[in-house]
Amino acid sequence: MGLGIDRALMTPRVPTIPAAPRSIQKGTPLKHLLGQEAIECLANNIQIVDADFPVRRFCESALAGIEPLTIMQRGVHIARALREVLPGNYEEAVQVLMASFTPAKSEAEEMGLAGFFYLPHSFFVSEYGQDDQHSSGNDPFDTSMLALHALTMRFTSEFAIRTFLIQQQARTLEKVDQWITDLNPHVRRLCSEGTRPRLPWGKRIPSFVADPRPTLPILESLKNDSSLYVRRSVANHLGDIAKDHPELVFTTCECWLREGASADLQWLIRHAVRYPAKQGDARAQKIREAAC
Repeated sequence: MGLGIDRALMTPRVPTIPAAPRSIQKGTPLKHLLGQEAIECLANNIQIVDADFPVRRFCESALAGIEPLTIMQRGVHIARALREVLPGNYEEAVQVLMASFTPAKSEAEEMGLAGFFYLPHSFFVSEYGQDDQHSSGNDPFDTSMLALHALTMRFTSEFAIRTFLIQQQARTLEKVDQWITDLNPHVRRLCSEGTRPRLPWGKRIPSFVADPRPTLPILESLKNDSSLYVRRSVANHLGDIAKDHPELVFTTCECWLREGASADLQWLIRHAVRYPAKQGDARAQKIREAAC
């Protein structure tokens, strides 16, 4: 398979990302979103802001052995290829990556599959963004949080932030608390989605599986968010908690109902307890009835 280097060298004037469908297509593996086209586009974007970026070397490294990898594995694989060619100092490397981003999304809607283009960028932050050995002895935390804030407005940082919550929980939660009132709905959604104990495809956060109470203030703050995109995440977060601590979720939902829940919040509550209700839990069923 050729690398299409001539095409890669014909860089566009502004960063772009490959087109992709809104949802998963039957018979088309998701991993193909991070194939040759995406890798060459990534190289193009970086070359726009760094004329010396070694396009050929990066493309060859990123494509080597990629075929059998899943999309998440490809994200890590490409992130490691980036590590080989970006500046050795992590903070400098992140500045290059961020300069190559396409414009942020501000609409409160899901971004479809095209955003998976930024999965390698996300893994670059999660893989190298906590160890000061990659930053000349400087603490890279603030740089990483800045990058995650920027990335979540283009794809999502819900996978990357979990390594920070696992290793630096208090510090990361403090940053999340600052983001709860962010004007961008994608950032507010990250506050809920990124802290879910059992996020699909993401690393579990063992401390939140064992004791989810540290995330309850986040859900409390976002339960009446103006964006359905954010409220749905809150409901799914509660659904995660209900798998291990159903009584805590039931008590929380009952409290919200007693306080006088809006129609939007009633929907959130019904969504949050739908699985235990389907399994026949009488308390969950009663909550769903009360939230109608």
